Amino acid sequence: MDRAGPPRRSALLAGGLALAAGALSGCAATAGGPGRTRARPEPAAPNPQTDTPAEAYARLMAGNRRWVDGTLRHPDRDPTRRELVAQSQTPYGVVLACIDSRVPPELVFDTGLGDLYVLRTGGQAVGPVVTGSVEYGPMTSATPLVMVLGHQRCGAVQAAYEAARDGKRLPGNLEAIARALRPAYEQTVRQGGPDPVDRMIRNQITLTADDLRANRDLAPLVEKGALAVVGGYYSLDTGRVEVLTGAPTVATPGRTGTPGTPGTPGTPGPTVTPGRTSGPGRTSGPEPAGTAAPSGTPLPTGAS
Repeated sequence: MDRAGPPRRSALLAGGLALAAGALSGCAATAGGPGRTRARPEPAAPNPQTDTPAEAYARLMAGNRRWVDGTLRHPDRDPTRRELVAQSQTPYGVVLACIDSRVPPELVFDTGLGDLYVLRTGGQAVGPVVTGSVEYGPMTSATPLVMVLGHQRCGAVQAAYEAARDGKRLPGNLEAIARALRPAYEQTVRQGGPDPVDRMIRNQITLTADDLRANRDLAPLVEKGALAVVGGYYSLDTGRVEVLTGAPTVATPGRTGTPGTPGTPGTPGPTVTPGRTSGPGRTSGPEPAGTAAPSGTPLPTGAS
C-alpha cells in the first residue's frame, strides 16, 4: 500500500489564496453590513437651481446672515460637490467685488463650489473685459442675480479720492483705477458733507450697479424680470452686507412679494424650481491697459 506523500506546493498555494479571498470577503461584508459589500458612494443630487432674481437674492443674503451670526453651513465644499460640478456649472449669482483680502465673496455669503461667478477689481473698477465677464453668467446660463459688492474703508477708493483731490496721478496702472472711479469722485464732490471717502465708496457701488443695469445687453433681461443687479456695502466691522440699490421683490409664504429693504438682508424666498434655459453667448472687446504714470499718491498701507 502506497504511503501518502507530502502535499504538493501548488495545492498549498491554492488553499492559501482561497483562505485569503474568504477573509477579504468577510471584511467587506462586515464593513457594508451582513452579506453586503460596501459600494462607492454615488454623487449627491445637485442643489436646486435658483430660477428668479428674488430667490437668488434671498439665498445670497441668507448666507450673509449666517456669516454675521457665525452659523455657517459651508455648503458645496466637499469632494462629492467637486465631482458634481466638474463637467458643468450653473451658478445662481455673479458677484463683482473689490480685491480686498478681507472681503472674499464665497465666505461673506457662505457659498461653495459652483455657486457664484466671482470677479474682483480694485474699487469694483469696470472696463470692457470686466463688463463682459459680468455678462457671461446672465447671457450664457441665465444667472438671475448680479451683486456689486463694495466695502467699508476701501483703500483703492481712498487713494483715487486723494489723488483726484490733490491733482496727482497714481503710479503705473493704478491710474487706470483712478480714472474708472472718477465719476464716483465727481458725484461725491457735488454732494459735499462729511466722510467723503465713505460716500465715494457708496457712490461707486451705486453707479456701477446702475450702469450694469442699464447695459444694452443686460437691460432687456432686467426689464423682463429675469435679472436683478444689486449694489451692496460690506461692513468690515460686522460682516453685514447693507443693500444700497436694486433689491428684487422677495416673496414670503402666504404673502405677496415685498421689495427687499436696503440695509436689511433679504427674506428667504419660495421653494426653488430646478432648471434654467441658457441664453446666447457673447464676446467682449479687450479692456484698455492703464497708462503708465509717474510716482504719485501711494495706496494706503494695509488697505485695498
